[in-house]
Amino acid sequence: MRSSLSSLLASFTMILGSAAANAAPCDILEQAGNPCVAAHSVVRGLYETFDGSLYRVLRASDNVTQDIGVVSTGGVANAALQDAFCEDSDCMIDLIYDQSPMANHLTLGPAGSGIPEPDTGVNASKQPVLLGGSKVYAAVFEGGMGYRNDNTTGIAVDDEPETMYWVIGGKHYNNECCFDYGNAETDNIDHGPGTMEAVYWGNCSRWGSGAGDGPWIMADLESGIWAGQDSYSPANKPMDADFVTAMLKGQAGGFALKGGDAQRGSLTTLYEGGRPEGYEIMSKQGAIILGIGGDNGNLAVGTFYEGVMAFGYTSDSTDDAIQESISLAGYGV
Repeated sequence: MRSSLSSLLASFTMILGSAAANAAPCDILEQAGNPCVAAHSVVRGLYETFDGSLYRVLRASDNVTQDIGVVSTGGVANAALQDAFCEDSDCMIDLIYDQSPMANHLTLGPAGSGIPEPDTGVNASKQPVLLGGSKVYAAVFEGGMGYRNDNTTGIAVDDEPETMYWVIGGKHYNNECCFDYGNAETDNIDHGPGTMEAVYWGNCSRWGSGAGDGPWIMADLESGIWAGQDSYSPANKPMDADFVTAMLKGQAGGFALKGGDAQRGSLTTLYEGGRPEGYEIMSKQGAIILGIGGDNGNLAVGTFYEGVMAFGYTSDSTDDAIQESISLAGYGV
C-alpha cells in the first residue's frame, strides 16, 4: 500500500539528511524540499553518492542477466562491462532501477486496454552516445517497447502536486501514442480524463498541439495530450536540439510545461496555467510508465537517457538548477 506523501517527506529527511549543495539533480531537489520519489537513468547516477546499478541487461544467447552500474560514485554508466557481457550476443534492457529510496524500479510493461500484448525491452547497445566524454548507451524505443511499475511508493495520487523531467533524444520521435514518462493508471486501462499526468514527447496532434509541426513537450493527462489549456497552444514552441530537457509540473488547479536544450542554455516556460476543460480535478493513480501510454499504447518512438519524478511543485529556481546540472553532465553525440 502507498504511504502518504507527507509521511514519506519526513522519512526522506531522516534517510538523506541535509547534504551540501552539489550538481546532481536529486540532490538539488532534496535540498529544495522536493525529494525524488523516482529516479531512472541508463547513463548516469542522479545522486552525487549513487553507487548502485542503473539497469539490467538480458543476454539473448543464454538468458543470463547482468546489472550495469556506474564507473564511479555518482558517475556514468559502465559501458565497458556491458560491451564485454554482450560481445557475442544481442542484449536488451529488461529492468531499469530506481535510484531513489522508494525503489520504484521499472520492468517490462504488461498488456493493457490499448495494446493487449506485453511490451518488449530496448536493445541495450542500439545507440552509443557521450556523457562527459565517456561512452554510454541510450534507451532507444522503436515501437512495441515499454516499462512500467503499477505498485509504487511515494508517487502522487489524485490532485497531489508533483514535478517530473526527462532527457530525451531531440531528433527521434513520431506522431503516435505515446512516448511518455510519468504518472499513470495502476491497472493498464484507460480510466478517462485526469487519471494520468505524464510528460510526452513527439508530434502527435490528435487531441492538441503547439505551434508549427512539432515536436512538442506536452502533458498526457489521459484521453488527451495537451500543450496547454486549449487544443491549440501557440506559445508551446517546437523543440530543436539533439538532446532535450522536458519538464512537467502539476498541482491542484493547474500544470506547467518547460523545455530546453539539454546541452546548454536555460529552460523555456511553454505553458503554465489552468487545466483543460474536464481535467480541473485530477484523479492520478500513481503508477509509473516509460515509453508507453497509460493503457499500454506503445506505437510511439523516442530515445531516453534519464528521468526523475519528485515530490511537490518545484520553484523556478529549482528548475533552473536542474537544467544547469543536466547541461554540466556533458551530453554529446
